[in-house]
Amino acid sequence: MERRKLGTQGLTVSAMGLGCMGMSYAYGTPNEAEAIATIHRALDLGIDFFDTAEIYGPYTNEQLVGKALRGRREGVVIATKFGFRIGDGVVGVNGTPENVKRVADESLARLGIETIDLYYQHRRDRSVPIEETVGAMKELIDEGKVRYLGLSEVSAATLRRANAVHPISALQSEYSLWERGVEKEALPAARALGIGFVPYSPLGRGFLTGRINVDELEENDGRRKHPRFSKDNARANQRIVDAVRAVAVECAATPAQVALAWVLSRGDDVVPIPGTKRVRYLEENVAALDLHLTEKQRAALEDLHHYTTGERYAPDNMALLDVYEP
Repeated sequence: MERRKLGTQGLTVSAMGLGCMGMSYAYGTPNEAEAIATIHRALDLGIDFFDTAEIYGPYTNEQLVGKALRGRREGVVIATKFGFRIGDGVVGVNGTPENVKRVADESLARLGIETIDLYYQHRRDRSVPIEETVGAMKELIDEGKVRYLGLSEVSAATLRRANAVHPISALQSEYSLWERGVEKEALPAARALGIGFVPYSPLGRGFLTGRINVDELEENDGRRKHPRFSKDNARANQRIVDAVRAVAVECAATPAQVALAWVLSRGDDVVPIPGTKRVRYLEENVAALDLHLTEKQRAALEDLHHYTTGERYAPDNMALLDVYEP
């Protein structure tokens, strides 16, 4: 398994991680046994970077990841996140130092570990200076509860301010063939600061695999609320999938593998975390590490994001993003 470096503080991980959210949350009915089998298979394939968060469930995904990795902790990098106010679902954000530390302790208990390898602020709380939030995260490093720091979906300006308090090892933001907004400012800033990039949803929440029929999504599948998955928008976005499939046929690969190979080709500082709860899709995704696109194939994919129809999230969740803030 190829390894890649995230940041300047010594964090090195497998070139592809595993996003664990969908095993417990957001994408239909969970199956714990299959999820644990998927995590174990990931380990067997050389993946050592697992991504979870307090909000996934809430809480249950951290418990699942902890259960799956019990007895196999050595050499594994566990990333988790704080930053939401949780009631009946998400009721806001909370970046206060008190919440930073409270969630860390609770996440450690749920995961059954002594140290969080990579601790992200999930969404910026604009009511709390980022310096205060990251200052509390730094104190967790000093206390031995956290090893490395990350931020998710923040602007270039926020990233610079945060990094001045303590080096940030990873920026996590959505990034794929149909979502490239981070390229405008945040990703260049991260690279200038020596911060690694962890793209989530590199398969467009599954849409880029070509296997999604929006009419067949389960009633409890959160993608039903995402604008890009509305019937009209999905129909328009099929143009992107068709182009990816054409390259896949040329490569004797699947659309998912082509989409992941493209993300992996964006730089040695890029570590995508495609999520899946099924072993067969995990194995398909990992095979993308051996797929190298030609210059002509990359050119055929380069402008597909211009055809993306619909916002990334519904308005209330779009309002939580800090990426495009000046």
